[in-house]
Amino acid sequence: MEKLKATFAAAKDNLGFLGVCLAVFAGLFIIAYLFERLFMKKRRRFSDTHFIAYTAIFSAMAAVLMLLEFPIAFIAPGFYKLDFSELPVMIATFYLGPVAGVTSELIKVVLKLLIRGTSTAFVGDFANFAVGCAFVLPASMIYHAKPGKKTALLGLTAGTLFMTVFGSAFNALYLIPKFAQLFHMELDSIVAMGTEVNRHITSVNTLVLFAVAPFNLIKGVAVSLLTFLLYKRISPLMHMGDRRKQLKKA
Repeated sequence: MEKLKATFAAAKDNLGFLGVCLAVFAGLFIIAYLFERLFMKKRRRFSDTHFIAYTAIFSAMAAVLMLLEFPIAFIAPGFYKLDFSELPVMIATFYLGPVAGVTSELIKVVLKLLIRGTSTAFVGDFANFAVGCAFVLPASMIYHAKPGKKTALLGLTAGTLFMTVFGSAFNALYLIPKFAQLFHMELDSIVAMGTEVNRHITSVNTLVLFAVAPFNLIKGVAVSLLTFLLYKRISPLMHMGDRRKQLKKA
């Protein structure tokens, strides 16, 4: 009887977590869609085929980069791993719009799960998606409001700061407690992993302050720098393909 109760409790927790994941994706997708409808009316819209093809390409690139993750041992515990999967996603959203960014974030995580599975009861994968969107969406919205180098730099800076703040709060209030719950761990055990890295980490709040925040800040700055350097160099190649398609139609 006790085992049956435990099974139902675990199923309830997992279904609740799945519901949160779906609700977050739906909310982010709606925000991105409404922004495009309201603020990108004058921009030429890509065909469905064009949008799907480029989104698929950038998502696949992001999934590969997501597999190449590594810890930053001197900053955060080993279960926080850095990857550069937001780089192709950011390029996709600068090129195609915010909807492509949210879609690419979801597809890359799904592809990663199909290839490698999960080692964090899906919490780390959900975190990668949600925190990634917190980086990509503000950056792309500011950029697409008035495309240019200045707004790209402003958007990337805003995205980095928003991701750092949101990621820290989301970890403290939801992700870390949920990770402990699904793995049947005490929060103190997770905090202790942080203490091994930094003796000033003595609670969930200090774990977020001294590990999660710097981790997201480093990732945001690195991806922003690479995006800023690469996008303007590869953008003409992508738009060259756009012009060729227009000529064929003419």
